[in-house]
Order: sequence, then C-alpha cells, then structure tokens
Amino acid sequence: MLSKTFLFAVLLFSICVSAQEITVAAAADLSTALPEIVAAYTKHTGQTIKLSFGSSGNLSNQIQNGAPFDVFFSADESYPAQLIEKSLAQKDSLYRYAVGRLVLWVPNELPLDMQKLGMQALLDPSIKKIAIANPLHAPYGRAAEAALKHLGVYDQIAPKLVLGENISQAAQFVESGNAQAGLIALSHALSSALKNKGHYWTVPLDAYPTLNQAAVVLSKSKNPGAARKFLDFVRGPDGTSLLKNYGFSLPTETH
Repeated sequence: MLSKTFLFAVLLFSICVSAQEITVAAAADLSTALPEIVAAYTKHTGQTIKLSFGSSGNLSNQIQNGAPFDVFFSADESYPAQLIEKSLAQKDSLYRYAVGRLVLWVPNELPLDMQKLGMQALLDPSIKKIAIANPLHAPYGRAAEAALKHLGVYDQIAPKLVLGENISQAAQFVESGNAQAGLIALSHALSSALKNKGHYWTVPLDAYPTLNQAAVVLSKSKNPGAARKFLDFVRGPDGTSLLKNYGFSLPTETH
C-alpha cells in the first residue's frame, strides 16, 4: 500500500508541473517545426506546452481581445512590437528567432521546370488555381503578393488566386489538389506531407519584404518564468537546429 507521504509527494509534483504549463500562440508556418521543438522540450523538462496556430494578424487580435496565451511566435516582428506598445507584451523578452523563406510549390504531376521558369511557371495553362495566404492578416500572404507584383505576373494571375486563412491552409490547398500551385512557406515544402509530392522554386529574397519572425512573452502570462525558459530553449542549440531543418534561416542579430 502506498504511503500517504509518497502520494502527497506525487500530488505536489503534479501540481508544480501543471503550474508550469504554458500556452503558445504561433504563426502557421511553424506548424511543422514547433511541435518537434515542444516534444524535445517536454522530454528535457517534463513540462507541457499547448500550441495554438493561426495567422499572425489573427493571433495578435486574439491577444488584444484577452486570449490567455503566454508566448507569441509571430511571422512578422511588427505584431509583437505593436503588442509591446500597448503594454500587452514584455519588451525585454522580444527576440528575432528566424527569417522565413517563401517558395513556389507545384505537384510532381505538373512537368514544369521550376528552376528555369521561376514565377513565370504560373502563366502555364495547366495552372488553374494558385494558393496564397490571405494578405490582410498573414505575413506570408503579403510576401506572396509583393513577390508576384515584383516579378511582374500579378495582373495576369490575380483571377486564379485562392486565399487560405493562413499559410498552413494555403499549403493544404495545394496538397489536396484544390490548387495546382502555391506560394507557401519553405517549412511546409520540407514537411513530410509535401516534400515527396512536389517540387519548388525558392523565391528570391529581394522580391518580397524580409520575413523577420519574432517571439515575445505576453504581459498577462500566468507563468512568465516558464514562458521565458521555453524561449531560451528555442533560441538554444536544440531549437535552432530544428528550425534550420525546416528551412528557417537564423537572424544575424537578436532583440
């Protein structure tokens, strides 16, 4: 029979671990890399983390409306900066964790020489629908729109565009065949769901505004200490290694 002292110790440990649980709001381009980072962190610390993915703009709006998140990973550093200005995030916790990359992805069934054609591939008659994230609240959507205009094809292909609520949904459109091409995150192109189903062309960095991605601890976090520990793990060797595996570049400077 288990002693009361042992049971009390187990209960106390469970309470302590539960108290350290945090909820992370994260940009949809992290839906491939961040679960692996969380799994590694939980294995290392025993602490649990809940993830909520969405477009950076929508998540920022949720935070401003009182959503109970502890940490915010944005695909555009302007959103955390706006939260800091409104005293909704801790200024000294802000740091740039990655630079995202935009790619043009098509399925293997389309015999297009992506490296030769680049964005001109979208003019091919075999492409009826082109998926991008919604530019109104998704940083990758704004990047896609800017790249299409910079490379001179936007006016010709605008009627073909289908908008995903976020970059993950845009990737799902091309994976399911509802679109024949997509401007998606490199992290999704490298995911197990897509990497063997198609091929991609990496959009030149000078074709769209740099996707500087930043994270911040939120002011209303109930566990700011645990939140900061998780951010430290992400910016450490294990976290940065996993981010690199999914095509994220590491910034040359941090905040």
